Amino acid sequence: MSILNKYCSKTEFSSYEDFYENLVINVPKHFNFAYDVLDYYADNEPDKLALVWCDDRGGEDFISFKTLQSRVNKTANFLKQLGIQKGDHVLLILRSRHEFWNCILALHKIGAVAVPATNMLMAKDIVYRIKLASIKACICVDHSDLLHQCDLAQSEAGDILKLKIVVNGTKEGWIDYQKGIDAQSDVFATPPKDQWPKNDDIMLLYFTSGTSGFPKMVQHNFTYPLAHIITACYWQNVQDGGLHYTVAETGWAKAVWGKLYGQWIGGSAVFVYDHDLFSAAKMMEKIAKYKVTTFCAPPTIYRYLIKENLDKYDLSSIQYWVTAGEAINPIVYQTFLEKTGFKLYEAFGQTELVVTTATWPWLEPKPGSMGKPSPGYTIELLDNEGNKVEVGEEGELCIKTDGDRLPPGIFGGYYLDEDKTQSVWHDGYYHTGDIVWQDADGYLWYVGRADDVIKSSGYRIGPGEVESVLMKHPAVFECAVTGVPDPVRGQIVKATIVLTKNNTPSDELKVEIQQFVKNNTAPYKYPRAIEFVTSLPKTISGKIMRAEIKKQDMERYSENEG
Repeated sequence: MSILNKYCSKTEFSSYEDFYENLVINVPKHFNFAYDVLDYYADNEPDKLALVWCDDRGGEDFISFKTLQSRVNKTANFLKQLGIQKGDHVLLILRSRHEFWNCILALHKIGAVAVPATNMLMAKDIVYRIKLASIKACICVDHSDLLHQCDLAQSEAGDILKLKIVVNGTKEGWIDYQKGIDAQSDVFATPPKDQWPKNDDIMLLYFTSGTSGFPKMVQHNFTYPLAHIITACYWQNVQDGGLHYTVAETGWAKAVWGKLYGQWIGGSAVFVYDHDLFSAAKMMEKIAKYKVTTFCAPPTIYRYLIKENLDKYDLSSIQYWVTAGEAINPIVYQTFLEKTGFKLYEAFGQTELVVTTATWPWLEPKPGSMGKPSPGYTIELLDNEGNKVEVGEEGELCIKTDGDRLPPGIFGGYYLDEDKTQSVWHDGYYHTGDIVWQDADGYLWYVGRADDVIKSSGYRIGPGEVESVLMKHPAVFECAVTGVPDPVRGQIVKATIVLTKNNTPSDELKVEIQQFVKNNTAPYKYPRAIEFVTSLPKTISGKIMRAEIKKQDMERYSENEG
């Protein structure tokens, strides 16, 4: 059974209002997820399933909590033998290898700081992380030329990086992870609680990129996993004894949102598909084969799923589907509902937070809406002068933090950057930088990042509202709306569009799409510029990178001006 009752005095709720007012997460004086959750299950329910892992090469592993505890303890002993101590920073670049769970939990036991990162990093990105976060060790999967990139980074970063450990491979100058843990004991003595890391010590560092500037380091402490009770148990609605699948590579914060903390507290095992290349068909095959019970993915994934013949797959095991990362398009929502009979439940959050607003189980979904606030989160929408806006008006989503308790899971600031922290966290509010409006029923609706809102001829235009209309056109598969400089209007609306298979770019199609938007929303919102592309730039999580499109457009604009 789950251990949710250990941390919440009330776990069942009759309504959203009951949930919002009465969910309280009880934080112990000393809490360490690896000791309090992993070891608890391993010692009390050793055969309970923790992790189901598979890949495209026939690899498969069903890992119980007892087996995982053994692997984690061996890893912790190995890392301590190499000199990793409490407070050391360790970079984890492991794609979706099952060793990620061994490593991150071992670091939790030691009290070291885990710094997950994506395998898509190049040498310059790794150098930046090594220097800024004082990375002592790197644990990296042997994939593509990733090890070579790390070698180049070490050479440039000087003597900061002391240890390089390779997973699922060997290389000169690297320590073999598997050989190292094979030589270790599977017993790791639990220290007295007063020797554990303090609750407010740093447990995780995530590098997160904004719309401009270099990535900043988001720090989370050792109580952060408890806040994901909200994420997993009440938004993803994971089932005790179930199998939850969140589509996310381990370098992204969404991995610990959906593949570790809250799921285990709620009693659910996690499913990991370590695929080489994304295929909606293969994903559906895996879901059907392993009987996934709850599923979470960004809207991009659902756009691909609705193109599949879903009747081919036995999806009867799945009881709940959720999505986050950007607003779901109503057409995608409705098509998915017609094909599966399931509604999609949306949410909003940031690397700095946990789920902050969501369409909770007691609420009727409104496609494209972020739902309502999470328990412990007092949300206010403020204008540029810090005044609350009216219902229906746009404002920055701000989280009140001047009460007796901070919202669950809120970050501890940007590591080593007090100025950046104070720029977003001041006057009793954390400023998310996201523009939102609220309807008469209390549902919140995302407009865009403050930097993404397009200001054209005095009008403020949210990218999402234009994208929503564009997606209704049968020729549009995916799109991103941005603003580009214009000498007369300040900015004009630009649509970057990926066409469906049976359509080809043409001036006639541009005009047709422009007229379609004019006919379906206020004419001033139509895209005066349209670019057809074969793909959109995306993060590893599948979120469209509008900042990258804007950067490319600005470079073209500068060249033309020159």
